[in-house]
Parts: sequence; C-alpha cells; structure tokens
Amino acid sequence: MKVEQVMARNIETCRADDSLDQVAQIMWEHDCGVVPVVVAGDGAARVVGMLTDRDLCMASYTQGRALKDIPVGSVVTQRVCSCRPSDTIAVALKVMKTNQLHRLPVVDQENRLVGLVSLADLAREAASERGVKRAQITDADIGVTVEAISAPRAAGTLVASA
Repeated sequence: MKVEQVMARNIETCRADDSLDQVAQIMWEHDCGVVPVVVAGDGAARVVGMLTDRDLCMASYTQGRALKDIPVGSVVTQRVCSCRPSDTIAVALKVMKTNQLHRLPVVDQENRLVGLVSLADLAREAASERGVKRAQITDADIGVTVEAISAPRAAGTLVASA
C-alpha cells in the first residue's frame, strides 16, 4: 500500500512571516496538531519546516510573549523529514520511528506539499485491515512505531528522509 492511499490532502499551511496566533487559529479551526511551513514558488508550496502545537506552547512559555508577537520563522523546526506519495506505508513508518515523529508531510520530487500522513491515519488503516490475511499494516506495526516515537530522544538522531 502506498502513502497516497491513506494521506490527508488539502493541508492548511503557514508562512515564516505569519505569527503563532495565526497558526494556533489554523490548528483550532482544522483540528490539527501540526502545520507545515511553506514558501511559494512556481505556483506551488514548498515545505521548509513544520510547526507543532508543542512548538507554540514552548515558544510562548520560553519567550514570555503572546503568540501574536512571535513569528513562525523564529521557532519553526526547519529540518523536515518527509515521504513521497509513492512510498510504501513501511517507508513512512520507518521515517516516523527513526525520527520520533507523529506526522510527515508528503511531498513530490520538488518538495512541493501534496499531503500529510499521520500515525493516526496509519492506525485507522491498520484497524480496517484487521483480519485480512495479507494486511499491509498491522496493529503490531503501529505499536512498534508508537514505542519508538515515545522513547527518550537521543541528541542528533534526526534523519532527513527515507
């Protein structure tokens, strides 16, 4: 099974010059915990970072400022791990495990955003495949990934992509 079969499409994004309160509003209105940071180019959005709900909280706490006063560019995680729509689910799980990530942007060959795949998307797929003789993804696969994501993070272990 390919990532494109389970990924979410039409993902809300932000830019580095947006403020964190704009991102918080996107997260609230679209019930999501991550927003890709993009730059426009050639009519398409290229992913240059990822911003999580935790990033917002920690930025506000550590800087002692309101979200409206903090630009996305000052806190965004700029090292982006991603996968391609044509990658298998196993590849996405490997990137998630290796980098302790719950969500991955799905990008084309030019790093243009085409979707987002989350551990929740993969867990739903595993649930739908229960009892299937040759399941593409299993509850055990999800469990191993959750265990890896939840392990204490070792410094310097980020891998850009599979």
